[in-house]
Amino acid sequence: MQNIKKSNFNETAMQAVFFLSAFVSVLAVVAICLFLLIRGIPAIAEIGFMDFIFNSKWGPTNTPASYGILSMIVGSVYVTAGAIAIGVPVGLMCAIFLAEFCPESIYKIVKPAVNLLAGIPSIIYGFFGMEIVVPFVRETFGGNGYSIMSASIILGIMILPTVITISETSIRAVPESYKEGSYGLGATKEETVFKVVVPAAKSGVLTSIILGLGRAVGETMAVVMVAGNAVMPLDKIKLLKPIRTLTTNIVTEMSYASGLHESSLIATGVVLFVFIVILNTALSLIKSKSLRN
Repeated sequence: MQNIKKSNFNETAMQAVFFLSAFVSVLAVVAICLFLLIRGIPAIAEIGFMDFIFNSKWGPTNTPASYGILSMIVGSVYVTAGAIAIGVPVGLMCAIFLAEFCPESIYKIVKPAVNLLAGIPSIIYGFFGMEIVVPFVRETFGGNGYSIMSASIILGIMILPTVITISETSIRAVPESYKEGSYGLGATKEETVFKVVVPAAKSGVLTSIILGLGRAVGETMAVVMVAGNAVMPLDKIKLLKPIRTLTTNIVTEMSYASGLHESSLIATGVVLFVFIVILNTALSLIKSKSLRN
């Protein structure tokens, strides 16, 4: 009887711990949302939604001041798209290799290296970009090297661990019966992998892409160091030109901003937060659609 009471007590205590953990997580999200909305929405209202979102002129210290972030939105989209174009094909091919073709002896080397990529600080990626990627872009393609292309290359490398790890896990989760059925119909290993296994793992692969996209959108330090951090007019935004993204704009000017300038930077965070919400919503829709299919 005493053991039963002790077991019930332990069960109730653990339920309370789990509930508290979940509550803290939800509370943190709500607190962040409230902070952004309370501090950011009034700034957007004062500046004007159209002037803030669709104006490409950013000059808080000018007379008159201007607070348009369109060029930075476009810059973020360009850099993120470039990172996805570079990181997703490489990451997916690496995941397929690790899951289906990699010998055990090589897997023991490659897998820890992939995990190590996830643990490297952003500032190290930034140093690598400044010393290796920027000179490579400058000498190969022209310009001064600090550009959308350099930032895309660095972010493409940074999202590799996310894409590789989740995609590999999804590919390994495909039932063996799928492969056996494909082999039974006379398909080769390559045909089985690319026409049966990968399509069956599409939900996880798409999840890895969306999460990699979120990592690329929110990255700051490495982008500051290699992108050039210049607000460019929309007609001058090119792959080899410097660019400023939403995240780099916040970190660059927050240290000395005050008044409406500071509020506009927080409002920039609101726009970035909306992007992340859209990405998470897209992820949920993709997963639910995959489950229905």
